Amino acid sequence: MKKTYFITSVLLFVGTITWAQEVAPRTDVRQGVQRARIYEGRVSGDLTKKESAALNTQQRHIRKAERRAERDGTVTRREQKKLDRKQNRANRNIRRAKHNGASPN
Repeated sequence: MKKTYFITSVLLFVGTITWAQEVAPRTDVRQGVQRARIYEGRVSGDLTKKESAALNTQQRHIRKAERRAERDGTVTRREQKKLDRKQNRANRNIRRAKHNGASPN
C-alpha cells in the first residue's frame, strides 16, 4: 500500500514538473479559441472581410512570436508574458471588431 502511494506521488510530481515547463500549449489553446471567434464572426456577419483579414494577420504574428520563443526549447516567463500581452490585445481587437456595428461586405 505504501509503495502504491509512493509511486502515485512520484508520478504526480513528475507530471506537475512537466506541465509547469510546457507553458506554450496554453498559448495554442487561446489562439485556437481566438481563431474560432474570428471565423464565427465572419460567418455570422459580425466581421467584415477586411476586419477578419486583419485579425487573422495578427494571429499569424502571434504564432511567429510563439515559434521564436520555443526555438531554444523553453519558453521563459518573460517570453510567456509577452505572448500573453499579444493575445490579450488580439482578444480586445476581436471583441471591438465584432461589436463595432460595421456592415459586412
